[in-house]
Formats: sequence, C-alpha cells, structure tokens
Amino acid sequence: MGDSDPAGAVSRIHDVVAAARAGTADREDLLAALTDLRVLREELAGWEPELITAARTAGASWVALAPALGVASRQAAERRYLRLQPSDTGEKTGEARVDAERDRRAGDRAVADWARRNSASLRKLAGRVSALDGLDPAAQESADRLGTALGDDDPATLLPPLAAARSQLAADHAGLAEELGEVSEETARLRRDAADRRAKD
Repeated sequence: MGDSDPAGAVSRIHDVVAAARAGTADREDLLAALTDLRVLREELAGWEPELITAARTAGASWVALAPALGVASRQAAERRYLRLQPSDTGEKTGEARVDAERDRRAGDRAVADWARRNSASLRKLAGRVSALDGLDPAAQESADRLGTALGDDDPATLLPPLAAARSQLAADHAGLAEELGEVSEETARLRRDAADRRAKD
C-alpha cells in the first residue's frame, strides 16, 4: 500500500473480506489484503497522536477529546494519548510512558510547592548570583538568565537557571556553587519522593 492511497487500500481490503465471506477469495488476494491491513494499521496508529496533538494545539480540552477517542473521561483520553506517544526517555511500553509522565508531573508539583514555600531564600540566592561581577561569558549568561527569572512571579522558574549556574561558578565561587548544589539535590529528592509516593498509592 502506498502512503498516499489509504482509501484505495480500505476499498481493496473490503472487497477481499467480502470475497472471503462468500468463500471465493483467492489466496494471493488474502495475503495482499493482510499486508495492506498491517501497513494501514501502522499508518493509522501514527495519525492518532498527531491529530490529538493538533486538536490540543487548537484548544480542544481532554473532556472534549474523550468521546472522540471512545473513552469515558478526560483522564482516559490523556492516558490513551500518552500510550500512543513515542518515548524520548526510554520507556518501552505505553503504560510505562503513562507512569513516567505522571511521575514527572507529581515531581513538578512537589518542586513548585517547595519553591513557593522557600521563595524568599531562592530569590535571595538568585540575586546574589546575578549580582556577581567579573564573570566569564558563560557564567555571565547564566547570571543574566537568573536576573530575568527574578522578574517572574513563580519562584519555580528560578530553579533551572540556578542549576545551570552551579557548574559555571564552581571554580571562582565555590561556596555559592555549593549552595546551588544543595538546591539541586533538594529538588531531586523531592522528585524521587513524589515518584515513590505514587508507586505506593
């Protein structure tokens, strides 16, 4: 089956199925129809996540997508999408991708809550880094990103540039780099704990 002729493949498969039901199907036609069906199934499997992504981009909610996907809830719709998506982090099954995504979200929530509770300390630390003088270009870029993040209302936005600045400051500002490392270690611990709690639920 050519990628450009799925309608033709469906028509051919339909004709062979009708012939099989009538007991008149030729062996070669049956094998060709099965080949067309396999290729068509693979193509359709690729279309579904692509269409779901496009629908989400166009503003469709998971609630609206659920009946279109033949599932009963927004959670089931999102779960189906995650199962269909190719993994970029090594999970081999759809269920593993669902679990990995839920672990990531649980970790994000835990880290965001912690960042809000420790907003003043994080902003003070970011301010110290962004105010450093005499930095090399790479370290200055990290400091500039922190200065920009300080203007955001959400303190969690400080965490990625704080983590990035750590390696840039290790040589000349070891004490400050160590404080940044403690922040990174705490956020990593929070993510692990959130994943562990999910696994026990």
